[in-house]
Amino acid sequence: MGDTVGDKPLEMMNEQAVAGKWSVMRSEINQLYTKLNELDQELNEHTLVINAIQPLDPARKCFRMIGGVLVERTVGEVLPAVQRNRDGLQEVITRLTEALEKKKKEFAEFEAKYKIKVRRGDEVMSRGEALKQGGASSSSSQGVLVGDASST
Repeated sequence: MGDTVGDKPLEMMNEQAVAGKWSVMRSEINQLYTKLNELDQELNEHTLVINAIQPLDPARKCFRMIGGVLVERTVGEVLPAVQRNRDGLQEVITRLTEALEKKKKEFAEFEAKYKIKVRRGDEVMSRGEALKQGGASSSSSQGVLVGDASST
């Protein structure tokens, strides 16, 4: 009987560790999505600038923000630098997209390995917990209470 009680906390700790790792993995994926969105916006801004200054005379005066300082240059000097930055951003986006796909695959394998099911509220629930609870989760659902309009 002591072994059964002794094993129970170990099993719970293991489930907690799995849930913690699942949460960390999901957070990493969300961070990659966020970073990719930021870089996509930056790439679009660079493309807009390139499209705006490309048809201009290369000797024309142009201003560029470098490290928070606005500096005067020519279109001929700025255009290649902005194009290099855009190309560098595209490379970073490609690498981050590959890393995201790898993380998503690892995440899916992790969920399959531990038979993780997600219910409302992004709570982790193992297959065993789902079977134990059955359909009794409806009592914990949230709702909205609306009063009669004439009572005010």
